[in-house]
Amino acid sequence: MRQCIAVLMVFLAAACSGGLRSNAPAQQTYILRAHAPQTPAAAQPALASLQVALPFPAPGLDSERIVIVQPDHRMGYLAASAWAAQLPLIVKALAVERLRATGDWAAVIDSESAFSSEYFLQITIRRFEAEYTSDAAPTAQVAFDCALGRRADRVLLANFTAQGAAVASANRVGAIVAAFEEAANTALSEVAADSAAVVKSSQFRSNP
Repeated sequence: MRQCIAVLMVFLAAACSGGLRSNAPAQQTYILRAHAPQTPAAAQPALASLQVALPFPAPGLDSERIVIVQPDHRMGYLAASAWAAQLPLIVKALAVERLRATGDWAAVIDSESAFSSEYFLQITIRRFEAEYTSDAAPTAQVAFDCALGRRADRVLLANFTAQGAAVASANRVGAIVAAFEEAANTALSEVAADSAAVVKSSQFRSNP
């Protein structure tokens, strides 16, 4: 019995001193920022209020993992790297921030808000991946399918697609994340412009 206890104590001491330490790299977490509009908002009355619904993710995109796609269409993930939250939450936060920055809206609220809105925007994340076509640095590909509607009568006003792409400056995680940020902001600029144009057109037709 004494020998068994001694062996157990030696094992526990080895474990505490690092004998069972993993050599796997710690996971790094990344965030994306919405860029300010390149041109200031026009001096005009705000359109209306807009709610951004929680985006729908395409298959394989409903997680916090950073997706890569190989030349043979094989999907994978960047090792030891992740977004700060699940991708739909990341995209929703970016969209709300980017739309607010335009000054085109009286208010932009997200899907968790207790307030109502005059219009709603539903985004489907069709692409949000780092695409490799060779051994060189990948291209961040972002595509959003959008549906904009009027809340009062639940009428769908328009469907449109917004896209962005950016080549990473190097085949490193930091450079790939920067490319994602650029591509996402390019797509969101289209979302902002198209959403405002649709509502302006709708209001013009309603008030000739």
